[in-house]
Amino acid sequence: MSSTVNIDLSGRVALVTGSTAGIGLATAEALARSSAEVIVNGRDEERLARAVDDLREKTGSDTIRGVVADVGTAEGADALIAAAPDVDVLVNNTGIFGAQPVFEIPDSEWQRFFDVNVMSGVRLARHHAPRMVDRGWGRVIFVSSESAVMTPGEMVHYGMTKTAQLAVSRGMAQAVAGTGVTVNTVLPGSTLTPGVEEFLRDRVGDGISLEEAERRFIAEERPTSLIGRLIRPHEIANLITYVASDLSSATTGSALSVDGGLIPAILP
Repeated sequence: MSSTVNIDLSGRVALVTGSTAGIGLATAEALARSSAEVIVNGRDEERLARAVDDLREKTGSDTIRGVVADVGTAEGADALIAAAPDVDVLVNNTGIFGAQPVFEIPDSEWQRFFDVNVMSGVRLARHHAPRMVDRGWGRVIFVSSESAVMTPGEMVHYGMTKTAQLAVSRGMAQAVAGTGVTVNTVLPGSTLTPGVEEFLRDRVGDGISLEEAERRFIAEERPTSLIGRLIRPHEIANLITYVASDLSSATTGSALSVDGGLIPAILP
């Protein structure tokens, strides 16, 4: 007997942090297309308004709203919690990255990366997960990176935060065991976000197409990729949407790779 996978998030409220571009924006769109009420988040009011308008137009949904908050700070996380105190799906997507020689990274940058990439999700999950437990259903999803298990030498402080997310996610999953709430981490590989596109264009200079820049980058910097290209944001969003649904009820405490086979191992 054949069956059709149908992800229906009707009646669910989903919050996606850092969702005005890239993976976060694609995830907000995918969740909205699955009939969730979606809360979009970003630091810039104008960018957030454009993202909300774009998502409403693309999906035809009128249950998409935005909340301006810098979740990399305790004050920003508190503001977002006040604006959206109850959600069914929490996608901790906010993150920053940047290259710097490891012995030249000052304390302030180690702390900034940890606050934005790790503590943003900790603070939000600390509020939302217990409330999900009280309701008997919930999904907490951390968006990590292949850098969690393949520490990038050019940005060790970034890799450190991605590894920390794995520990936080697993620990939280254990804390809510048997409650109907799941906690997982998604590990994207190198993804063609606006930031990465800008990086590629800067890297190769004028006169080289984006397609050629992508080909060169994969060949030189990501030779273990089994798909031979950068991942597209919607491909990450597809996995996140599945993990956010009832269909993933037996998946928790897991690190789920969507890296195009980049990690040269059977398990992450």
